[in-house]
Parts: sequence; C-alpha cells; structure tokens
Amino acid sequence: MLGLTRARVLTVLAICLAGIAFAAPAGAHHGVFTVASGLDNPRGLTFAHDGSLYVAEAGRGGSGPCFPGPEGDVVCFGNSGAVTKVAHGHQSRVLTNLPSLAGEDGSSAIGPSDVSLLFGLGPMYVTFGLGADPSIRTTFPALAPMDRLVRRHPPFKDSWTSVADIGAFEAANNPDGGVPDSNPNSVLALPGGEAVADAGGNTLLWVGWNGKISTLAVFPNRMVDAPPFLGLPPGAQIPMQAVPTSVVKGPDGALYVGQLTGFPFPVGGANVYRIVPGKAPKVFASGFTNIIDLAFGPHGKLYVLEIAHNGLLSGDPTGALIRVSRNGSRHVVMSDGLTMPGGLALRHHAAYVSNCGVCPGIGSVLHIGLR
Repeated sequence: MLGLTRARVLTVLAICLAGIAFAAPAGAHHGVFTVASGLDNPRGLTFAHDGSLYVAEAGRGGSGPCFPGPEGDVVCFGNSGAVTKVAHGHQSRVLTNLPSLAGEDGSSAIGPSDVSLLFGLGPMYVTFGLGADPSIRTTFPALAPMDRLVRRHPPFKDSWTSVADIGAFEAANNPDGGVPDSNPNSVLALPGGEAVADAGGNTLLWVGWNGKISTLAVFPNRMVDAPPFLGLPPGAQIPMQAVPTSVVKGPDGALYVGQLTGFPFPVGGANVYRIVPGKAPKVFASGFTNIIDLAFGPHGKLYVLEIAHNGLLSGDPTGALIRVSRNGSRHVVMSDGLTMPGGLALRHHAAYVSNCGVCPGIGSVLHIGLR
C-alpha cells in the first residue's frame, strides 16, 4: 500500500474489507427499506422511463485465471458480472455472463460498474472496469472484454457489443501522464455520446456516437499531508491522485464529477468538480470523504454518496449520503446502516443506494425517503 503509484478501486475496497464483518442494513431510519437483495458487489444505478431500476453488479470473479492483485492478494477472473432489473417488487438479472475480477472469496470485485440509459429509454450502456495497466489484458487474454464501454442489445438476453475500448485509449494517450492505468467507473448517456469517468486514468472521457474517444477533463494530483505512519519528516506532503468515480449532469447543463481520492484517502479531501468542455475543471464543492457517486435532486440540491464516511484508512466501512443545498449547507441524510455503498439514483423524493457494494451475495439496494 505504501508504494502505491496509481489508485485502483480494487485496492481501495480491499483496505476496508480486511477483518470486517458485514451486517444487514439497519431499519431504524424512517422511510428506509430494501428493494433488492442477494446482489454481487452492487455498484451504479439508473432508472428507466417506466420506473424500472437497473443495477450494475460487479460480480464475484470466478475460477480463473488467477494472479496476484495490486496488493499481492490473489484475484480471479470469471463471467459472474450482471445487470439486475428491479420492477413491481420483483428483481431479475437481464444481462449476465459479464466479466468480473475479484478476490478468491468473491469480494471487492471489479466488473460492471455503472449503467445508464439515454433519456431513461435506451439503449443501455454499461462500463466494465479493470483497475490496472491495460496491458494486463495481453498477458491474460481472458481479461480482454474488460476496461470497456459496452451497449446492450435487447430483447436478446445477454447480448452486448463493445462501444469503446477505454483501456486502449489510456494505453495510447495516457492523458494524465502517470503510469498507465484504467478503470472506467461511471457512465452518463447523453445525446451524441457518453461521458465516462475513468477512475484509474484520472480523466473524464467522451465517447462519440461513432465510438471515438476524446478527453473532456484531466484531474491532476494534489499535494496532501503525509500520514504519520509513513515516517516522513513533520510537515511532509505527498502527491494524491484524483480518482474520479462519478459523473452526472447538473441542472445548469454542466457535468459534475465526484472524486474518491487516492492514497492516503484524507478525511475531507474529496471534491466535486464542475466540468464545462474546453475549460479546466473547477471545484464546485469540497470537504467530502471518498465520494463514490453523485445525483442532483429537486430544486438543484446535490446528493453526495461517500463510500467511507470516516476515510478508507479508518477501517470503518460506514458510508454516508449527504444533501448539499444550493446555499452550500449540508445535511447527512443517512449514515448508520450504509456499509460501503456503491451507487446512487434519485426518483420521486427518494434515494436508492446500492449497499454493501463490495460484498458477494449479500449486496442490496435501499430505498431512503427524502421528505
């Protein structure tokens, strides 16, 4: 961990998994109930026009190939990723056999990470993560389908096609100039193309209608205080990577990006950036911790989902959903009962959060009333 040169979502999640027993979400909060359960590492969410909810499941890996992960732990590949549909009180996987990479116990998977439908109608776009140097796909050919933006082909079950090879773009261009790394984590379908937040590449990308990829924004490193356990001189600072994990469209038409941050994952160190194509990213709101997703609600209120409210190095898996009013004031909507949440969507005065987003088989989606 101390030698980390590129933040990877797999590494980030593994930190909090060690030695932690995951519990079912608390039901003491008013307006909180479970709408989907039994999910494998659930992540990004989106609603269709008819009210159906779609959830990206990163899967639980599989039988292999297996190889040492970023921290030396063994990770294994399998086609266990999926997209689940929740409608009328029922849930079913509408897209299965998707690529997944996870620990031997199925935890902290990387695979399908987000899902988006243009205008809530379709087509459906899904990001497949990787969290490594894209060249690993050559070493392990089974990983070739990963690190991509794909499109589902209904009504054929399990039919999809690659729209853009995000890893190939990172390998050829490496916009942030660091060690090549790619992990497309969030997708937003828009007229004319899709915006993709590459958490590994520290970029916001645009995939045009023809599949051509271009860079909308690069998020630079920031200098932060070194944690004491590194043993550096007092006052020493180290570079921290941005790790953009989410992209949404704001009520003003601009794009907004939340950052997880890289090591040392400082409490209060995460920003929400406002992106206007052709201009440098600007900090819209700051002081958050390890942002995993964003959503705008009624009256322009921003909702921020933190995967670890007390920081990824704290060992505390408690997340938080925070409402930011237009005047900048903040309110924690819910924290207790959120265990390393993985995604957020809003509908009809309620938030829907994928809970236990690093857990195989016990992940869920919570309905959280916002009135």
